[in-house]
Amino acid sequence: MSFSDPAMISPASGRGAERGDAAARTSVRDPRLDFFRGLAMFIILIAHIPGNWVTLWIPARFGFSDATEIFVFCSGMASAIAFGKVFRDRGWSMGAARVALRCWQVYWAHICLFLAVAATMALLNATGAFPRDYVGQLNLHPFFDDTAVNLVGLVTLTYVPNYFDILPMYLIILVMLPAFVGLARLNVSAALSAVVGVWLLAQTGLLALPAEPWSDREWFFNPFGWQLVFFTGFALMSGWLPAPPVDRRLVVLSAAIVLMILPLAHYPIYRDVEPLGQSRAALAPLIGKTDFGILRYVHFLALAYLAWVAVGPVGSRLVPPAGDGIAERSWRTGLALILKVGQQSLAVFIVSMYLARLLGVVLDVAGRTHLTMALVNIGGMGVLVAVAFCAEWFKSSPWRQTQRKVGSC
Repeated sequence: MSFSDPAMISPASGRGAERGDAAARTSVRDPRLDFFRGLAMFIILIAHIPGNWVTLWIPARFGFSDATEIFVFCSGMASAIAFGKVFRDRGWSMGAARVALRCWQVYWAHICLFLAVAATMALLNATGAFPRDYVGQLNLHPFFDDTAVNLVGLVTLTYVPNYFDILPMYLIILVMLPAFVGLARLNVSAALSAVVGVWLLAQTGLLALPAEPWSDREWFFNPFGWQLVFFTGFALMSGWLPAPPVDRRLVVLSAAIVLMILPLAHYPIYRDVEPLGQSRAALAPLIGKTDFGILRYVHFLALAYLAWVAVGPVGSRLVPPAGDGIAERSWRTGLALILKVGQQSLAVFIVSMYLARLLGVVLDVAGRTHLTMALVNIGGMGVLVAVAFCAEWFKSSPWRQTQRKVGSC
């Protein structure tokens, strides 16, 4: 990734040239950031289609971490780019206001996503024409059984059903962002220590949020645990942490970590090898997803380092060699589409979570064959690409342009 000077968000270093250089680097999109966010968006869609065989091959089946870590880590880096310039140039209060606007957008995105999915599942159930109880599949019967109470819980985030838990987690982390930035302006080490301290408290169960009014269930994604990976990305992009060196020893160590974890993460292996199954059970507190167990963090950092080294400086290895052959053109086209999806991650994520349920219905009706699986997954990814282009078009505010441009979406 592209890492900047600490002056980006922390107190001025005293050298204007360095501050200007940091500002320039963190004001420009890094193609590697968009590339990995784009991949995460496709994986998240695949992972949420019910009964999708392709999920057997997503990263989560071969390691402790998965696409959620990619999404949250990259969101931290993107937040450093999106909000860092405001904090630096306009001060802490304007930076906090900019973050508040994003919180407002994420909050209503969450509410609208829930209502859209819940209403659609209720409609499908009401027709009586489909083979499944789609409301029950998402455990939404409690919501409809006592809608008045749970609607209040929905808008106050005290009712957060599974499947609808990523955006609330991201929202609470964003709420924490101005406080950590303010602390970093006083002392970067204190801010990093606070991040670790909050994560440690989450591991003890002292920091958690209720997920539903009728039980003691907590949010599936505890934001006080997951903020560790978010602020790792934020700190690297902001310059609070230095970029790791490209070192063969670190490459070997990271590869060894990934390979050692694989048999403990791949179900067919630890299911059939009893000692591995017992070892995984013993490690459960360290690999838990809710509070973001430490071994998930270790696995993700190893994978992230290998990916960072593999794509080369400024993502140079992502670009195919010059040429006009079919392979080069195909890779350039594919790369452009992945980058576009990564650039519009919020809009793409919302649509993917809604679309995944509909694609599950399609598979229920059409059957789960190799052909239907291929069509559903490829078609779903095509929809995400179209959404990304549409989102970019709307964000460009074409109606404000004085010269008419021909375009479609």
